[in-house]
Amino acid sequence: MGRVVAEVTVVPLGTASPSLSVWVAGVEKALARFPGLKTMLTPMSTILEGEMDEVLEAVKAMHEAPFRMGAARVSTTLRIDDRRDKELTMAGKIAAVKNKLSDK
Repeated sequence: MGRVVAEVTVVPLGTASPSLSVWVAGVEKALARFPGLKTMLTPMSTILEGEMDEVLEAVKAMHEAPFRMGAARVSTTLRIDDRRDKELTMAGKIAAVKNKLSDK
């Protein structure tokens, strides 16, 4: 398998506060154990780039992080872009759109 780009959103349910930043920080700390992945924290999710097996292993660690922090229930959403006809990167996906925007 080649490199994939994945979008992950991890949400603890039933917390005492509507704020999620402390939970997101815990998830990001778990993700830091995977230095082989490129990551991008966004306002609504985290983007991962790497080999499929490592991405899936990291997603499992991300999903488990809120449980280790005391959450009783966690909902995780995962989307994977797996392109096998050419190299796939976060930067390449963004550049392709920017190139189209500059076309006249």
